[in-house]
Amino acid sequence: MRARTVRAVLASAAVVAAIALAGCNADMVPNGRAQAPLSEKMLSEITAKNMDKESPILVRIFKEESELEVWKQTRDGEYALLKSYPVCRWSGDLGPKKKEGDRQAPEGFYTITPGQMNPNSSYYLAFNTGFPNAYDRSHGYTGSELMVHGDCSSRGCYAMTDEQIQEIYALARESFFGGQKAFQLQAFPFRMTALNMAKHRNSPHFAFWKMLKEGYDNFEASKQEPKVAVCEKKYVFDPAATDDKPLKFNAAGKCPVYQLDQNIADAVLDHRRKEQVQMAQYIAQGVATATPRHGIDGGMNPVFAEKLGAQDGYDSKGRPIQVAAAPGSLPRGDDKPAPATIVSVPRAPQTQPEPAQVQLASVPVPQPAPLPKAGEAPVQSASIGGLIGNLFGNSGTADTSAQVQVPPPAPSNAAPAARTTARPLTRTANVAPVSPPAKPKAVAAAPAAASPRVAQAEPSAAAAEPAPQLRTAFSAQPANSGGVLTGAQPVMPVGSFDQRWSGGVR
Repeated sequence: MRARTVRAVLASAAVVAAIALAGCNADMVPNGRAQAPLSEKMLSEITAKNMDKESPILVRIFKEESELEVWKQTRDGEYALLKSYPVCRWSGDLGPKKKEGDRQAPEGFYTITPGQMNPNSSYYLAFNTGFPNAYDRSHGYTGSELMVHGDCSSRGCYAMTDEQIQEIYALARESFFGGQKAFQLQAFPFRMTALNMAKHRNSPHFAFWKMLKEGYDNFEASKQEPKVAVCEKKYVFDPAATDDKPLKFNAAGKCPVYQLDQNIADAVLDHRRKEQVQMAQYIAQGVATATPRHGIDGGMNPVFAEKLGAQDGYDSKGRPIQVAAAPGSLPRGDDKPAPATIVSVPRAPQTQPEPAQVQLASVPVPQPAPLPKAGEAPVQSASIGGLIGNLFGNSGTADTSAQVQVPPPAPSNAAPAARTTARPLTRTANVAPVSPPAKPKAVAAAPAAASPRVAQAEPSAAAAEPAPQLRTAFSAQPANSGGVLTGAQPVMPVGSFDQRWSGGVR
């Protein structure tokens, strides 16, 4: 017991020294925030889950769900979920960070040492993610000062509230005091289930995410922190040597011969196989792909988004955003809350509704009818084209597929009609019949024409009461058209106004 106490004291001294010499500021020393103890509630949760206050931790972050998880090792040696925290703000898009200034929060596997803890952060408390790691550097990715911190404002970081980062910081501090030399940070675009992978199968980052999923599956199956190496510019998880020689990895060089750690191989391989089969089934079933996030910068957990009284606005590049005050912050040393930080919450671009489509009736263009043989009487057609020819004595119209019933002729003379032009794609909504002549004249042979020339009927001294009229797009206008040119009358579209918009705005 005494030896254990001595080791703990030495470890604590080493951690304090490392933090004092860490990172950004040469004069960095522990302050009250960094020394804040864990709450009684948190200590009770640790005990209830068969954990020790100083046992190792592991952190996982999921962008799409905007959640951060702290896992802690139990007395049985496996990791178990201690607590989930809603992420207040992250920036960029789903996918890895590649260059300085792209606002991307990193994705991948990172190692957090005591030297990366920042007790004097401008964002209350923070720890550096360690970007770029060996994988990032092998691809030439650049970026710096990418943190997990407080204050709910992000430019490539993962921002928590001050209350949350204080508790997370204390959990890390206690694990260092217990002897953990570094804890692992796993940053993912989303929870890497088979369903989510199927939904994101069309992403340009899918190959990268499949590689991350191997490490995700190793942890899910074994509940042990995966050992991470990089070779041939890719992650390698839980590698073990095939002989007694130690493995040496070069991030950009050729991978050495290795095998999966036999202590977890059975559980991991079985889990991977099930996930691959499940993902293939989802894809075969045609599961819908995820909605693209074009024009959306970052995200925020719904528990914070619902509390913000945001107003619509635009950023410097004209992208739609919502401007709001971040949740309250803890006191900064003078017992007064810090002023609320103004954050830009991403807002999806507004889409214009598509107009409802109006369907128009299609009427075939008239074709010429076959000429009658010598000695044969002309054949009367029951089609629209034939009806026009019979009414006005022109054989240039032909039978069409649209058949109508011809009303019995009434004794009347048709008024002179002008030449009409075919309008093939519109018919009138309200059909008015035309007054046919008492006796059609003989049809003379004429060349075929798409636009028939209408013969003029002889005027009658006594005009009878006009019969119901039948009008189509090819019909001539009646004589009493009020002086309007033939074909200039307005044509109503098919259906009423309400019918055309009955489908609603899409």
